[in-house]
Amino acid sequence: MSAKELIKEKAGYILSNLLSQGGEYGEIFYERSRICRMQLEDNKIDKVQWGEEEGVGIRLIKGGKTYYGYTTEITYENLLEIARTLARGQGHGPVAIGKRHIKGWTSTLIDPDEMSLSYRAELLHRANQKARSYGDKIKQVLAVLMDKTRDIMIINSLGEWAEDLQKRVVFFVEVVASDGNTLQRGYESVGGTKGFEIFEETPPELVAEKSAKRALLMLSAKPAPAGQFTVVLSGEAGGTMIHEAVGHGLEADLVQKELSVYKGKLGQKVASELITVIDDGSIVGKNGHFVVDDEGVPSQRTVLIDKGYLVGYMYDRLSAMREGKSSTGNGRRQSYAHIPMVRMTNTYIAAGKDNPEDIIKDTKKGVYVVKMGGGEVNTVTGDFVFEIMEGYMIENGEITYPIRSATLIGNGPKVLQDVDGVGWDLGWSIGTCGKDGQGVPVSDAQPTIRVKSLTLGGTEV
Repeated sequence: MSAKELIKEKAGYILSNLLSQGGEYGEIFYERSRICRMQLEDNKIDKVQWGEEEGVGIRLIKGGKTYYGYTTEITYENLLEIARTLARGQGHGPVAIGKRHIKGWTSTLIDPDEMSLSYRAELLHRANQKARSYGDKIKQVLAVLMDKTRDIMIINSLGEWAEDLQKRVVFFVEVVASDGNTLQRGYESVGGTKGFEIFEETPPELVAEKSAKRALLMLSAKPAPAGQFTVVLSGEAGGTMIHEAVGHGLEADLVQKELSVYKGKLGQKVASELITVIDDGSIVGKNGHFVVDDEGVPSQRTVLIDKGYLVGYMYDRLSAMREGKSSTGNGRRQSYAHIPMVRMTNTYIAAGKDNPEDIIKDTKKGVYVVKMGGGEVNTVTGDFVFEIMEGYMIENGEITYPIRSATLIGNGPKVLQDVDGVGWDLGWSIGTCGKDGQGVPVSDAQPTIRVKSLTLGGTEV
């Protein structure tokens, strides 16, 4: 009998023991995953990681607190022992059975589980060859391909049983270029919940080309000026800003811990009336997509800010219980060895009605951001600092010369209030979101938006 079948058969007994000494909620989380990570650097494949893992996490929520245990030794005796340890006693508690069953899966045209390592290597070599075709100024090329198949099952004390087979591909190329005096970096990525057909939509050569051209462009860029500027963030910039500077502050657990600038502001105007912010884990194909979250709750579309007004937060089961609400399908965990917590999925600013070109034409002097880099955010205050990987000056309504060594410094809530233009385009980016030591895949998006004033950190005053 497989581990999964064993859990299905014995779940009622395990959960009954888990709740024998009381508690509001009990859950069994099963996961079997396969991951491949292949890396090309210095014109050769220098790292290949392939692994499979299977484990079970058992959780008890009692008195508003979480008690958790996990194991890779999946036997009935072991799971029962963990349940009794968490319960701190033996016996039987009330458990519902068979109230709801959900089963989801990722549809793929080219299934990564059926493709060879040599197939993966060829994709990386194609990217490397394309990046290096841009000449001697290209000094380093790093290409990484990751794919993961994740089979999860959640059975809980509410009588809910959910399964989801998730397949995800992530690919990125990082290029370093030099003119002998300075080094500049270019980066581009693609990914989502799909198979290797992603490379028919976006060939590896295209990802490499964007990365290489970005690095070369920055070699000819002028040092960025410093001061206050109108800033236009392109749709291509992706949603780094909305994810980091705003999104985390809308996670209910941080709100409840008073670690969010948005605490106590439900119903209040927190942004320009042009701004609507949505988190939606149900968008098929995006990197943050799933059928059910890691607590068995179906993914859903959650409006957080509606035309400038704060209308909701993202919840997992625990944070929802604290307020007598329902989870919004935002309970996520890195693996069976981690407790779930509130996390974003696919988070974006909804498209507006403005022509992106008109937004630029209407800007006399400002900064145009095409690609964001890394940054830091304080969720309590909303203050942030972000690197601009690719940016330009706007002069008299036209994009002119590229700038380098630039950072954006500001405050997330204030940025949303200062938006006076929202384009009808919508550009997506992918990432891994870190929180409390756990990483989960996400997507972020935004249309072209204009912020009246932001501080640009540069080297020219």
